[in-house]
Amino acid sequence: MANSNNLRNIAIIAHVDHGKTTLVDQMLRQSGTFRTNEQLIERVMDSSDLERERGITILSKNTTIMYNDIKINIVDTPGHADFGGEVERILQMVDGVLLLVDAFEGCMPQTRFVLKKALALGKKPIVVVNKVDRPMARPIEVIDEVLDLFIELGADDDQLDFPICYASGRDGYASLDSDEKGTDLKPLFEMIINEIESPKGDPEGPLQILFSNIDYDDYIGRIGVGRVERGHAIAGQSVVLCRQDGSTSNVRIGKLYVFEGLKRVEVTEAQFGDLVSISGIPDLTIGETACDPSCVEALPFVKIDEPTIAMNYMVNNSPFAGREGKLVTSRNIRDRLFKEVETNVSLRVEETDSADTFKVSGRGELHLSILIETMRREGYEFQVSPPTVIYKYDGSTKLEPMELLMIEVPEEYVGTVMQRLGTRKAEIKNMGTRETGSSHLEFLIPARGLMGFRSQFLSDTNGNGIMNHIFNGYEEYKGEIEQRLSGSIVAHEAGETTGYGLFNTQSRGRLFIGSGVEVYEGMIVGENPKNEDIVCNVCKKKHVSNTRASGSDDALKLVPHSVLSLEQSLEFIKDDELVEITPKSIRLRKRILSKELRMKASSKN
Repeated sequence: MANSNNLRNIAIIAHVDHGKTTLVDQMLRQSGTFRTNEQLIERVMDSSDLERERGITILSKNTTIMYNDIKINIVDTPGHADFGGEVERILQMVDGVLLLVDAFEGCMPQTRFVLKKALALGKKPIVVVNKVDRPMARPIEVIDEVLDLFIELGADDDQLDFPICYASGRDGYASLDSDEKGTDLKPLFEMIINEIESPKGDPEGPLQILFSNIDYDDYIGRIGVGRVERGHAIAGQSVVLCRQDGSTSNVRIGKLYVFEGLKRVEVTEAQFGDLVSISGIPDLTIGETACDPSCVEALPFVKIDEPTIAMNYMVNNSPFAGREGKLVTSRNIRDRLFKEVETNVSLRVEETDSADTFKVSGRGELHLSILIETMRREGYEFQVSPPTVIYKYDGSTKLEPMELLMIEVPEEYVGTVMQRLGTRKAEIKNMGTRETGSSHLEFLIPARGLMGFRSQFLSDTNGNGIMNHIFNGYEEYKGEIEQRLSGSIVAHEAGETTGYGLFNTQSRGRLFIGSGVEVYEGMIVGENPKNEDIVCNVCKKKHVSNTRASGSDDALKLVPHSVLSLEQSLEFIKDDELVEITPKSIRLRKRILSKELRMKASSKN
């Protein structure tokens, strides 16, 4: 069994799109993990189709590299704030963090979030300024910003004395000098080995394993991923599982795996401090501890921040229900949601008074929309309500979640952006100018003020603005916010849209569908610029007669319609509207489909 001195456990943390996964690619290549003739793909750690399509890391993943006979376990973590629950629990498994910061963008919201968690747990940081080959890179200024952030977050003296490495993940080099271009990643490997301590603890003591992740295999079932905190693990060993509710149960370790490169390799024994995968333990959940029967001691698990956004998942009851999905019943949806909770620790699922409705709470719109997208790809069909924020009460005081919003925008759009945010109860906290001529703005804004803002922001800045935000705690309720000033264009009847019907409707606003699409009464087919809903007959056909008039029979020209993504659909809908989700379609609809019944309900309100 290898000595734990030849072992390092490290997590790579950064803001989204700062280059974590690309850097891991190069580390795997240069450590000799792959054969020289092996066909490689970019961002090899982003293994799911959804991660590749969106270009973001959603789930934490483990890999291992060998460098000079020292085993380095690397955990690639998500960079988006909505998946912060993945980062928080993974930090329990490592002894140090590699903080990646873009040499141009500097410290962004997620940088602050993950660094705060790592420092609070006493993890040793290494700062890597990535993309130093980027035009307008400013690595020295970025290091000053990182130091200010460390001080602001209360880092101790040892953490403030962090080592610095300058790298280009894309080109695969690192250097200790910002003005000197490196040739390979050797300086980074050496820094990890010299600066990150090997696991501390009792290698000869009774076994103790803390499970921080859950995986699943179609052949061997549920797999617990964790770290050997004390002693060493042996395949087939009898252990006591300390569950989260305080109870214990006698179980047996089935198969035991360690990570080698990107693969799980079965072993008979795992050393102290190593990251392991274990099968054979039924009903295992995240945060539980496996102990030697002679010394049953449960380890404390990191507290995961509570959800801030909620929405209702409902059985689809539209006229098109059951046409495209295979899994459509409330039992199907319930089983899938509660299965997700077992591995997605920052998600909450509650049953409501209605048997067909489930309240799902998460860390943000993206967190919930990724679950929706995953379910529809698995064949589920359902509908969801608009996202709403989760309020708290301190005595009689109503509190709401606040977000720290960072915006990079050309100077000519600053006035428009500040005006828009002013109506959404945002308070400006910081303002500066970059060398590129763009302005850097920081706001504190209610979470509900951000709903529907992204698409409006991109329109106001002609696509030139960049915005990032992160949860910043709860504050006293800020008052009413007008969410959407526009109305909806609603289909008058069921049928198939025609060019003639759409031509007569497009002057009323922006259309979401084209010609030849099946619609039903109450389905939303466009956006009305005025703050009222209008009903239009998009299935109307031209009256057929043998009379022809000059000019009236010219070819009809339709304005290209807008195709809303899932996130844009969730941002668009109001309280009286829903998004219908199927494996093939995303449709917007009114809760009450009949125009007469909607008018009666409106008059009652």
